[in-house]
Amino acid sequence: MAMITKSQPHRRKRRSLGSMIWLPVQWLAGILDLPLTFVQRLIGFKRMGYFFVLPNLLIFGIFILFPMLLNFYYAFTSGQSILPENRTWVGTANLEQLLSCETYGNIQTCQEDLFWRAAANTATFVGGQVLLMVVMALLTALALNRKIKGRSLFRGVFFYPVLLSPVVVALIWKWILQHQFGLLNALLVGVGLEKIPFLLQADWARFWVIIVSVWAQMGFYTLILLAGLQSIPYSLYEASSIDGANTFQSFFKITLPLLMPTMVVVLVLSLIRAVQVFDQVFVLTNGGPGTATLYIVQYIYRTGFDQQRYGLASAASLVLAIILMVLTFGQLRLGRSSEVA
Repeated sequence: MAMITKSQPHRRKRRSLGSMIWLPVQWLAGILDLPLTFVQRLIGFKRMGYFFVLPNLLIFGIFILFPMLLNFYYAFTSGQSILPENRTWVGTANLEQLLSCETYGNIQTCQEDLFWRAAANTATFVGGQVLLMVVMALLTALALNRKIKGRSLFRGVFFYPVLLSPVVVALIWKWILQHQFGLLNALLVGVGLEKIPFLLQADWARFWVIIVSVWAQMGFYTLILLAGLQSIPYSLYEASSIDGANTFQSFFKITLPLLMPTMVVVLVLSLIRAVQVFDQVFVLTNGGPGTATLYIVQYIYRTGFDQQRYGLASAASLVLAIILMVLTFGQLRLGRSSEVA
């Protein structure tokens, strides 16, 4: 009896705490009940779903759909005015200027050579970054899928850079790589070596832009591949070991074929993201040195906001949109073919 009597104050405290938390919720629900009841009577119960979706539709229309339509209109007009009514309709002149070249093998013969230089830089970046990203993510996922000590800790460590803002990532690496007071150059000087201009030479800048991008995004694709690895039945590996297959044979005969649909998703997602690279490079190198790390999105930014050539920038964004659409449809096609196979 004494124990029951002692527990009663604790129950009262729990009830009072719960009522304090629940009271504002009830109060807010009571306030919203009257207008929602009125709306339901006005439009009917079946249309209430549209009412709740309406705020998201408005946000999508104002901040995504309307700018897309405006950008499409800008691509076929000319002038430095941002107001549509003050712009002159020129048809496909912006696209012709953007894509016009005497010899497509020589960028210097192109009318808008900076766009082609940015496109070439983007192609180089995408090739190097996606290849290194997929390989590193696959190796990391294979390692984290094994029974090792601290596996959960390592999974969190590899995924942590994904949670950081791209600007924060770029600022951290810029502090590490800068020439005068950078951490990496300080370590080189400390062991008796000379400083290396990591962000001041074109080849080094291209290399570190790829490395920083892989470091920041690899955890996301590692997580996807890890989920794919865990979906493979372990009984297949047991059967292969009984048949005398070694680790490499099991990987190429079991792991890789069954992981291929997930690999296709990772490949296309990384391709789409790499083509749109901007924020990290903008903070890290600002397209330099010279135009060594100038990519398509930054070209669009410079052309539109620095030079006020909105029509040309919009035309370039249309070209980028077409590239992304091709990659997206390619992902869907490859995904369906892998499912059929």
